[in-house]
Amino acid sequence: MIVLGLETSCDETAAAIVDDGRRILSNRVLSQLAEHRPYGGVVPEIAARSHLDHLDRLIAEALDEAGMRLDELDGIAATAGPGLIGGVFVGVLTAKAIAAARRLPFLAVNHLEGHALTVRLTDGIAFPYLLLLISGGHCQLLAVEGVGKYRRYGSTIDDAVGEAFDKTAKMLGLGYPGGPAVERAAAGGKAGCFTLPRPMKGRPELDFSFSGLKTALRQQAESLNLEDAQAVSDLAAEFQQAVAEVLSDRVTGALRRFARETGQPGPLVVAGGVASNLTLRSALEETAAAAGSGFHAPPPALCTDNGAMIAWAGLERLQLGLVDPLDFAPRPRWPLDDPTLARDA
Repeated sequence: MIVLGLETSCDETAAAIVDDGRRILSNRVLSQLAEHRPYGGVVPEIAARSHLDHLDRLIAEALDEAGMRLDELDGIAATAGPGLIGGVFVGVLTAKAIAAARRLPFLAVNHLEGHALTVRLTDGIAFPYLLLLISGGHCQLLAVEGVGKYRRYGSTIDDAVGEAFDKTAKMLGLGYPGGPAVERAAAGGKAGCFTLPRPMKGRPELDFSFSGLKTALRQQAESLNLEDAQAVSDLAAEFQQAVAEVLSDRVTGALRRFARETGQPGPLVVAGGVASNLTLRSALEETAAAAGSGFHAPPPALCTDNGAMIAWAGLERLQLGLVDPLDFAPRPRWPLDDPTLARDA
C-alpha cells in the first residue's frame, strides 16, 4: 500500500508519500516561520492562506520526488484535527477533492495520532507502549494499545510544555520560535544559578502543570538584565532542567502504572515537537533505562509537524479498513482517547 499524507494543522505545510514497507518515498515540508516571526507567534489567518498558496505545489513535488502518479496511490490522508481550523480545512478539502476525482479512499487522520504512530514507521515497534506526547499545544501520557486505542494516564491541567518554552523565549528576548531558541541559550548556561519550581513533582497523579513555572520565570526575568547574555543562558538552562525533571518524574510514575497494567516495563515513546529537544530526550532516555524500559523517539525532523506521519497513520488505518466518508467534518478539538477513533480497529 502507498498513501499520500497532507499536514496543514498549524504553521507547516507538508505533503509526503509512504508505503507499507515503512519507506518514506518523499517528504516535503514548507515552514511558515518567516511569515509569523514579526508577530511572535502563529497567526491563524496567515497560516491558512499560506497553506492554500503552497499545498498544491508541495503535492506535485512529493509525487515527483517519489516518481509516482496519483493513480498509483492507494489512499489520501489528511490531518482532520485538532488544529487551527482554517488550515485543517485546506488540507481536508484538498485530500477529499483528490480522493473523489481519483476514486481513492479518504483517510481523516487525527494529528496527535500521527505523532503517536510515527515511531512505528521509524522503529517498527509493536503495541502496546507508553507515549509521552509533548508539543506546543499538548502534553499527555497515554497507553497506546493499537490504532485508535489510547488510554490517557495524565495531561496538562493548564499550559502545554511547548507553550511554556515559547513564553520563556519571549520573556528572555530570545526570539521565535521559542523552543529551539531556549535550547540554544541553555546550552551555554548552567542550571542552578537561579531557582525555579518543579510543579507537580512527586505527586501521585500523573498530570502536568507549567503555569507556575512560567510565572516564577517571569518574576526572575523581570529583575534580570536581558543584555547579560550569560545570565539569560543560566536562567534558560534552569528552566530547561526544571522541565526535564518534571517530565522525568511524571514518566517514572506512568511507567510503573503501565507495568502494572500490561505486565511489561515499557517501552517509552516520546513524540511531538518538543521531543526534538536533545536535552529532554537524553533525560527521558535515562529515566526509561532506570525503569528497565526501552526508549524510542522519532528523529528530530519527524518530531515536528510533517506529512510522513500523517501518511503513515493513514496507511495504518487503511490497512484496518478505517476509511472515512467524504462528508467527514474537520475537528478543531479531537482528543486521542476519543472512542470514535477506534471504531472497528
